[in-house]
Amino acid sequence: MSLVSYVRTERKNLKQAIEESLNLIDYKISTSNKKVIIKPNLCYYWDYSTGQTTHPKLVAALIELLREKISPNVEISIVEADASAMKCRHSFKFLGYEKLANQYNVDLINLSEAETESVKIQLAKTTLNLKLPLPIKDADLRINVPKIKYMAPTKISCALKNIFGANPNSSKYKYHSRLSETIVAVNKLMPFDLHILDGIIVAGKPITRLDLLMASRDAVALDAAAARLVNMNPKTIKHINLAQEEGLGNLTFVSKGLDPKFFQRRYPKMKPTTKVLNLAYKLATQTGLLQI
Repeated sequence: MSLVSYVRTERKNLKQAIEESLNLIDYKISTSNKKVIIKPNLCYYWDYSTGQTTHPKLVAALIELLREKISPNVEISIVEADASAMKCRHSFKFLGYEKLANQYNVDLINLSEAETESVKIQLAKTTLNLKLPLPIKDADLRINVPKIKYMAPTKISCALKNIFGANPNSSKYKYHSRLSETIVAVNKLMPFDLHILDGIIVAGKPITRLDLLMASRDAVALDAAAARLVNMNPKTIKHINLAQEEGLGNLTFVSKGLDPKFFQRRYPKMKPTTKVLNLAYKLATQTGLLQI
């Protein structure tokens, strides 16, 4: 059964908090890793204080830990792809990642500009043609650092949805009529080794400093745990269930560390605007207004 850790970051060194979260899930960083990629969640041009974007200080602490555990010279890259309304050349700068990359001497890679290879991904009921960026294919260790957010099309966004953002096709709106299937296909194409959830600041009503770090080797388990955290049943979330059906992970998990209810009680409610977007999205898909 998959393990999911819960660590409180308040009054803790972030590097120590990450290490604690990994120890709880029995994860050891191998010294054999030569190339490491880190996929944060960069959401448009909203900085970390909104709860929408991965905190640069968390990624900086992760880089420090990787160099301590592997080698000071390990090759580390931070990766993201352009989206319909976001360009990496702007978001890297505006969200603090250009400064971070310069300070820690790591590479920033726009996956939409990277070399790719075409791959056909077969799911139970559909086949999708996708592009696999070579920086992800060639990495020895792939680390996903998502946020947890309420999201209109998918109910929540967490580990699985963040990997969808690594799809190098910038016109991601084209996938929204079969979004759950595409999320799962991208995760099948780009399996990540480790998932560390940034719950330091979370979006909702109101934006809340939750001081939470979660970790798991299993993206499905982490998403199921995240759904429980926001008082949603993961069995009602299509892409999480489909990911389990496709063998990408397990809905069942064992909690390690602090009691999840400690954070569940403090998690902010969904904003009314998000509820309206949920309804609008549902109506648009049912009436055929939202099409590829």
